Amino acid sequence: MLKEFKEFAMKGNMLDMAIGFILGAAFGTVIKSLVDDILMPIVSSVFGTPDFTNLFTVLKAPADTTGVNMSSIEAVREAGGIALGYGLFINALIAFIILAFILFLVVKNINKLKKAEEEAPPAGPTQEDLLAEIRDLLAKS
Repeated sequence: MLKEFKEFAMKGNMLDMAIGFILGAAFGTVIKSLVDDILMPIVSSVFGTPDFTNLFTVLKAPADTTGVNMSSIEAVREAGGIALGYGLFINALIAFIILAFILFLVVKNINKLKKAEEEAPPAGPTQEDLLAEIRDLLAKS
């Protein structure tokens, strides 16, 4: 059973998939930083909101609101309140759109490269040329 598992885990496509997951997680971290640290401050400055992560609606206020900073979604949730964090959703949506667009560009360029490889003429004589040459040599002898 251990041998079968080792064969399964060491298949080429399984390793490729594992590498893809690892790179995908790292790529997701980079995109999250791009959205949170570069794009969202620009978008927030245009809309006049300092940070989208603090855009929320309190659905149920905490029982004891003394000492609770009601301008922070984390503080409301830690105090036991229920908050609808639509700003966090906006951030996630922007990150998803950027990630989807970048992946679209990557796949588009890979497909373009594959198409260029397929259209490249084969090097050397074709099979028909070789067969004709063999036929001519046989006819001479």
